[in-house]
Amino acid sequence: MSGLLTKAEYQSIASALEFPTNALINGKFMAAKSGKTFDTVNPANGSVIAQVASCDTDDVDLAVAKAREAFERGVWSKMHPSDRKKTMIRLVKLLKRHRNELAVLESVESGKPILDCSTVDLPETMHCLEWHAEAADKLYDQIAPSSDDALGLIVKEPLGVVACVLPWNFPLMMLAWKIGPALAAGNSVIVKPAEQTSMSALRVADLAIEAGVPPGVLSVVPGLGETAGQAIGMHPDINAVSFTGSTEIGRRFLEYSARSNLKRIVLECGGKNPCVVLEDAENLDHVAEHVAQAVFWNMGQNCTSNSRLIVHEKIKDDLLERVLAKTNDWRTGYPLDPANKLGAMVTLEHFDKVMGFIETGKKEGASVARGGAAIENGGGYYIEPTIFDGVKADMTIARDEIFGPVLSVISVANTEAAVEAANDTCYGLQASVFTSHLKTAHRVSRAIQAGTVTVNCYGEGDITTPFGGYKMSGFGGRDNSLMAHDQYTETKTIWIDLGDDEVDAEVD
Repeated sequence: MSGLLTKAEYQSIASALEFPTNALINGKFMAAKSGKTFDTVNPANGSVIAQVASCDTDDVDLAVAKAREAFERGVWSKMHPSDRKKTMIRLVKLLKRHRNELAVLESVESGKPILDCSTVDLPETMHCLEWHAEAADKLYDQIAPSSDDALGLIVKEPLGVVACVLPWNFPLMMLAWKIGPALAAGNSVIVKPAEQTSMSALRVADLAIEAGVPPGVLSVVPGLGETAGQAIGMHPDINAVSFTGSTEIGRRFLEYSARSNLKRIVLECGGKNPCVVLEDAENLDHVAEHVAQAVFWNMGQNCTSNSRLIVHEKIKDDLLERVLAKTNDWRTGYPLDPANKLGAMVTLEHFDKVMGFIETGKKEGASVARGGAAIENGGGYYIEPTIFDGVKADMTIARDEIFGPVLSVISVANTEAAVEAANDTCYGLQASVFTSHLKTAHRVSRAIQAGTVTVNCYGEGDITTPFGGYKMSGFGGRDNSLMAHDQYTETKTIWIDLGDDEVDAEVD
């Protein structure tokens, strides 16, 4: 817990917060043109924090017009890449200076534990922005192999106006994952944060202006999905939308693209991720620690949550006992208390949804090995870490993405059955495999249909590795790594004839 403040210190910061509630367009905060607002609620106690501007088509039109104007003027798009880098590094320095404020703002609005916000989300956000900034002046174009009488240049150019539609589970990290490469490539960027968690994106954009990002280059339009989100999806002058969220909403953005200008759509959607533990897995205490981390981190509100534990029948009982013991370490409670590893569900609606899945699991015959109930805590939306044993492949909790602190334990007889169970889903975002044999690790990780497969650990790789999914978990590009820059650029071929016209004339 090095670097953490005390509960009292975090509460003091929270009490002094100035909440950003208006849209930030063309470098200025402004109310929605309609004057409408929506409530943003503190999940820890159900109280209204503030009213946030509810943007719609008119506000999106303004943001796009200013973004296009900035792009065409070249104040960012034609800036030397090293100067874009320096500006983004200044933003990172400002984030570091305001890191405690941002961590508390995110915790208060999302219900995330301050432990995660301070030690994971903020450091990862800053690292991501810095990494992509540093890449801005180090990415080279290419020359095609050709004969001496021609030169083929393969160059990357910024798309133009890019929209980033964010989820509510990792507001700051997902903001960085998207704006980092998009800005580094020279685009103008419009961010539509999730309506549940708008304020941290607004604060970061404000700091970006302070860092020197020109007006119009980075705007934030808070609003509802059916208004601001749809307006972005249908806008004829947006070149691409990068979306992270549910598969249902991802489908809508594909429809919006088809109905408008065929803008590029990059999707990172849901997951029903397996943790496969084979009979030869070693150190079950280590395995159990990763199993608990994989399903309970961020209250299970994580696209890569390993919510299915697929384990060989011979070691299932032993491993389950150890997972139950590790679960005791996951204390749930007030998010601004750094002693708590779990906070509150993001909204009452989501709390009800997760509790509904738990009740369905009970009705369909799964056995509750731990938890399974709500926690009464000052009007907040808290759920016990829950583990179901005896789960069958056709049960709802084994098939649907719950997005809560709920683990389904599925027993299998051999490795082949484990791989079959792992792939028995419409999703394919992440998977974990535990085995002591190198050949088995290679074979099983290749056989599992997922964008990321970790071996003998839970994780998502790091900033250097591409992140995205198979099947209904998404497509169109990858977050993280240098590949993330590709989805925000156009590839152009420039073919130059170098032939000697005079020599050609003599030959003729």
